[in-house]
Amino acid sequence: MLSPEKPTSGWDIAAFEVPASLRALVRARESSLIILGAASGALAGLAVAAMSFAVNLLHTGLFGVPLGERLSAMDTVDPWRAVLVPTLGGIAFGIALMLLARWRPGREVDPIEANALHGGRMSLRGSIIVTLQTVWSSGVGASVGLEAGYTQLASGFASRIGQAFRLRRRDLRVLVGCGAAGAIAGAFGAPLGGAFYAFELVIGSYAVTSLAPVGIAALMGYLVANLFNPSRLGIEIPYVMHVTGHDLVLAGFIGLVAAALGILLMRGVGLCEQVMSRLRIPVALRPAIGGLIVGLLALVTPQVLASGHGAIRIAGMLESPLRTIGLLFVLKALASVMSLGSGFRGGLFFASLLLGALAGRMLAEGASYLSPAFALDPHVYAVIGMGAFSVSVIGGPLTMTFIALESTGDLWLTTAVLIAVIISAQVTREMFGYSFATWRFHLRGETIRSAADVGWIRELNVRRMMRGDVRTVPAHTTIARFRMVFPLGSTAQVVALDDKKGYAGIVLTAEAHAPELDETRPVRDILHHAAMTLTPGMSVKDAVLAFDQAEAEALAVIESRENRNVIGLLTEAHALRRYSEELELRRRELTGE
Repeated sequence: MLSPEKPTSGWDIAAFEVPASLRALVRARESSLIILGAASGALAGLAVAAMSFAVNLLHTGLFGVPLGERLSAMDTVDPWRAVLVPTLGGIAFGIALMLLARWRPGREVDPIEANALHGGRMSLRGSIIVTLQTVWSSGVGASVGLEAGYTQLASGFASRIGQAFRLRRRDLRVLVGCGAAGAIAGAFGAPLGGAFYAFELVIGSYAVTSLAPVGIAALMGYLVANLFNPSRLGIEIPYVMHVTGHDLVLAGFIGLVAAALGILLMRGVGLCEQVMSRLRIPVALRPAIGGLIVGLLALVTPQVLASGHGAIRIAGMLESPLRTIGLLFVLKALASVMSLGSGFRGGLFFASLLLGALAGRMLAEGASYLSPAFALDPHVYAVIGMGAFSVSVIGGPLTMTFIALESTGDLWLTTAVLIAVIISAQVTREMFGYSFATWRFHLRGETIRSAADVGWIRELNVRRMMRGDVRTVPAHTTIARFRMVFPLGSTAQVVALDDKKGYAGIVLTAEAHAPELDETRPVRDILHHAAMTLTPGMSVKDAVLAFDQAEAEALAVIESRENRNVIGLLTEAHALRRYSEELELRRRELTGE
């Protein structure tokens, strides 16, 4: 597996450095972060508008879609184009991936990973690359959402602005959230949804100090994007719904079903990747295979193409026969799995909204069939299903609740959505433990499950905490000689070295001075922790676990498991004290104390 690229490069920093006097002014005033957040939100709105326009141009040129229309809203698409464009587009994408791997090895850091592990630091150049990949993937018809590109580019701009001003780690993480908030607000026409997307998914926490910059960023993203491309989900509720008891019960049931379907969808993407890997299909050819399958599915219905944003806007979609709705659900889910599993770039946000709306419609129809007295409105339950399914895949219960509220303007309906969202989120958390983004991290071997800042734990490693002035002694030294060189009170422990100057163990000074010991014996006979050492790259968390396993108060630090040269010593007391200090610092940053 390729190691991740360092999210900050010399090129990025040098290109965006600002004068020290201006940096000091920004760091000194909280209101400055609000101004930077507003700028980040405006850039996010521009990014949303530009990316949407670029994809529409590709759809017009490649599929013959009228400019201004959406590919997934078309009733028919030329069969040859439906198959050839995703296939040939996949070939071109695979070749580009192969060339990119040579020029820029590794992988790019997304906003969630940046805030979790890197203190908000992202590569702007890498974010632009991800954006171009996402635009091309959706442009050639792959069933992927643009939201990954929206948030990547917007957060990349915000991170670069923050790095140019050398913001504190806490403020830089908030600014990255501002970019994401503006992007989601602009994409869905939902400022509240965008703001809570930032809090729940990108920043990983809510604090009063971050409310103003994130809120302003979401509003700016919405206003700017709306100037160029007004966007709403397009599901309209013709009247205000009065929620009854059986509606809440059914909403809870929809939450359970949506959680199960969401988990299946996420596991399906991972399974697709595993199958292609086991079949040893070259990485460069996988997008072509995925594109071919998506193209064949599009022969049945073109609504499986691209993000699905157009399909969810079809006024008559929810009035279609149940068989048609069920077929579209299966085909869209399969197209999304194949697109992402084969290597196309994008997300599942838009797809999960469409799939959730379809699932809600089917469940409402099923309930009405079992008991005609229900007479459930398919539009109402489409919104409930949309929120429940998308929160299972994307996460962010309040995000999805506010998107439903801002899309429909119906507070009573939002109450039912909230019930479904809470149950779906909790079941997914208990049964699966991941959102789609963190599931992908898990498949790559990462352990993060949210954007909560855990990167400082990795940065606080053994190298930063160890003491370099290590006192050593050859392991063949006699105890008598050891007592002469290291009298009681001079040091608590001494590191013993073998004949090749490598680590042999630790001599406890007090034990070496025990009167019952034979002075002629070598100190190798009383060594401790010969098999337990630390390495410089171990985090403080791993170091504390090593102390517990060894039941040691101090451990030697060696260069690597292969090279056992001793470079330092770390005590458990110092590691715990440094951990507590950093933990308190993060708590103060979070609460604004």
